[in-house]
Amino acid sequence: MGLLNNIKDHFTNAEFSVAPNKKVKTVCADFKKTFGCTLAIYKGSVLADPEMTLAALNKKTTKDVTTKSYDELKIKASMKVGEAEKLFDKTFGLTVQIKDPEGKKCVDNKLTIGQAARGEGK
Repeated sequence: MGLLNNIKDHFTNAEFSVAPNKKVKTVCADFKKTFGCTLAIYKGSVLADPEMTLAALNKKTTKDVTTKSYDELKIKASMKVGEAEKLFDKTFGLTVQIKDPEGKKCVDNKLTIGQAARGEGK
């Protein structure tokens, strides 16, 4: 069943877009609705203010980030958790952790987001 689920991940929830003008709380809620996993967004080592937009957080980062105001991040269920987390860092200069649906445990970076959503790898 694992192979069939991995193939379905390429077509189900094909793309999840993250625009810089979205608020942190909206991105987290949309991510949970799309993938069933919890997304924690950090500014440094502290959880980001849920009322701030990603663009506003981007301006506060010490990293060299070249994201334009119209750049969107695209995430797929078939992506590895670690790849998606690195994309947030590269695109917005933000640290994110993809966690289980309850938001208690970080998901293994080697799993796909689809596998994590199904609770595989526990």
